[in-house]
Amino acid sequence: MFAGVAPEPELLDPSGVPFEAVPVADLHLPPSCRPRPRSGGGRVAEASPILRPQGERYEIGKDETVSEKVYRTELTPVSFLRRSAYMFPEKTAVVHGERRYTYRELEERVNRLASRLKDAGFRKGERVAFLCPNIPPLLEAHFAVPAAGLVLVTVNTRLGKDEVAYIVEHSGARMVFVDAELEGLLEGVDEAVERVRIDDTGEAGDPYEDYLAEGSTEPVESVLEDEEETISVNYTSGTTGRPKGVMYSHRGAYLCALGNVIETGMDYETKYLWTLPMFHCNGWTFPWAVTSVAGTHVCLRKVEPARIWDRFKEEGITHYCAAPTVQIGIVNAGEAEKLDAKVTAAIAGAPPSPTLISQLAELNIRPLHIYGLTETYGPITTSAPRKEWEDKDPEEHANLLARQGQGYVTSDLVRVVDENMDDVKRDGETMGEIVMHGNMVMKGYLDNEEATEEAFKGGWYHSGDVAVWHPDGYVEIRDRSKDVIISGGENISTIEIEQAIDKHPAVMESAVVAIPDEKWGERPKAFVTLKQGQETTEDELINFVKERIARFKAPAAIEFGDLPKTATGKVQKFVLRDKEWSGRDRKVN
Repeated sequence: MFAGVAPEPELLDPSGVPFEAVPVADLHLPPSCRPRPRSGGGRVAEASPILRPQGERYEIGKDETVSEKVYRTELTPVSFLRRSAYMFPEKTAVVHGERRYTYRELEERVNRLASRLKDAGFRKGERVAFLCPNIPPLLEAHFAVPAAGLVLVTVNTRLGKDEVAYIVEHSGARMVFVDAELEGLLEGVDEAVERVRIDDTGEAGDPYEDYLAEGSTEPVESVLEDEEETISVNYTSGTTGRPKGVMYSHRGAYLCALGNVIETGMDYETKYLWTLPMFHCNGWTFPWAVTSVAGTHVCLRKVEPARIWDRFKEEGITHYCAAPTVQIGIVNAGEAEKLDAKVTAAIAGAPPSPTLISQLAELNIRPLHIYGLTETYGPITTSAPRKEWEDKDPEEHANLLARQGQGYVTSDLVRVVDENMDDVKRDGETMGEIVMHGNMVMKGYLDNEEATEEAFKGGWYHSGDVAVWHPDGYVEIRDRSKDVIISGGENISTIEIEQAIDKHPAVMESAVVAIPDEKWGERPKAFVTLKQGQETTEDELINFVKERIARFKAPAAIEFGDLPKTATGKVQKFVLRDKEWSGRDRKVN
C-alpha cells in the first residue's frame, strides 16, 4: 500500500463512499499536472497522494475521461458578479462621474453584452479586444466577454498605431470596442475587424449603449468546460522586441483575485478607486477582486493627482493601486492632506523607496508593497507587515515594507536561485534570480512556444529580477538583471542609488542606468525630476549620495528633467539606456 494512506478517521465523500489514497504516479496526469523535480540539486517535490472515491476510475490522459462523480464546479471569476448581484442587488457597484449602477444593473448590462456577443456568431475561444480608459464598459467586458465563452484582450491606450495594429492582428481579435477619443489608434487595423465605438455617455445614441440595448438581461448559458481555459490575453511592454501575449486562465484569475482580497483587506465596505489601468494585467485582477466582495468600483478616465484627491474625499475611497510614479504625484499634489480615514494603497510596478512609503503613511495612506509581472497576473507576492516592525524607527520600518516579501496566500512561495537553480543563502546578501510557479503564473505566451519554454526553464518561471533572500524568508529585489551596473568588477544596484537620491528634499523621483566608461567599464548616471519650485545642483546631489552609500556607487553624472514612462507609470529605463549607449554594438562595456 502507498505510504500516504487515507488518514484516520476514514474520510467519506458526500454519498457515503469511503475515499482511498492514490499515488500520483498511478494517475495518467498530463505533464503540467505532475510534480516537477527541481534541477541542479534542488529538493524534489514529494509525490503526494490524491484522494478519490473507492471503486471509481480516474484516467486523465489522452482520452480526457474522468469519473462520473464530480463534486466541484470550474473556477471562474465570472461567478463573482452573479453572487454579488444575487446577494446585494441594490448596492452601488459602479460610480462614474454622476452615473451610478447597482449590482443588479451591472449584471443586467453584463448579460446584455454577453448575449450580444454570443449572437454575433463567434466561436468559443475567439478574441474580443477593448481599447479604452478606466470606464464602465471595460469593467463590464471583464465579465461579459468570458461569460460568452470568448477571450478578452485589453489594449494599452498609450501605444502607437503600429503597436495597436500588431496586438489586434497577433491576438486574432475579430472585434474591437474603442473609446471615441482613441479611434485614431485603429487606423492600421484590418478593416475586416468589426468596431464598436464607445462615447462614454451611458445614454441611448452612444454606439456601445445601443449595442447593449439589443441584448438580453437574462444570463447566458456557461460554456466553460475547464477552468484552465484562457480568460484573457495581456501583452507585455515589448521593451526588447515585439510584445508577447500572456495567456491567463479562469482558475488563475479567480485565485489571484481572491488573493488580492485577502492581502489588501477588502470587504463589503470597500470603495476602490481605479487609478491603475484596467488594461494592465486586467487591472491586476481587481475588476474581479472588488466585485467578489460586492465592493464599489469608482472609475477614473484620467489619472491626475487633483482628481484622485477629489475622489478620496467625495467618495470615501478605501483602496487603490498605483505604481510608485503615480504615488509620488499623489503625495506631492497641492491638494494632499492627511485623510480622516485610512486608505490602503497597493504599490507595484517598481520597488518603492522608503521615502515614498513614509510620505504615504504621513497622509494616513497605508502602503502595501506587492510585486509581480504581467506573467503572474500582476501581484504574486506581498511584503506583509509584521506587528513587531511598528516598534522600529521610521526609516527601518519603511525599508522592511519596501521589500518584495513572499508569495500570496493563493500562490506558492517564490524562490531566489543561482544559475544552477539551487536556492541561494538566506543571508540578505547573496544575489540570485526570483523564480516562481503555481496557480498565479501564466499558461504561456500566445503562439510562442519557444519563448514559453525559455521562460519556464527548470519548471519555474524566471522573472529576470535579481534579489536577495533574507533570513526571515522575505525576498528583496536588488535590480533587474539587465539593470545591474558592473563597474570595475563590482556589481552596483541601481535601486540602491535611486533610494539614496530620493531622500533629498528637492527630489521627486529618479532613475539610474549604466553609462560607458573607458576606465571602469560602466558607471552610474542618474536622471532626476525635481519637485515643483525646488532646486539643487549636480555636485550637491552627488555629494548627498556619497554621504549615504559607498562612494564608488555614486552617480558619475546627473541629468535633470522628466522621465519617460509607460502607461502604467513605470519608468522606461531602456529609453534612457538606449540614449546613453547610442552608436555602440552592445550595451555593456
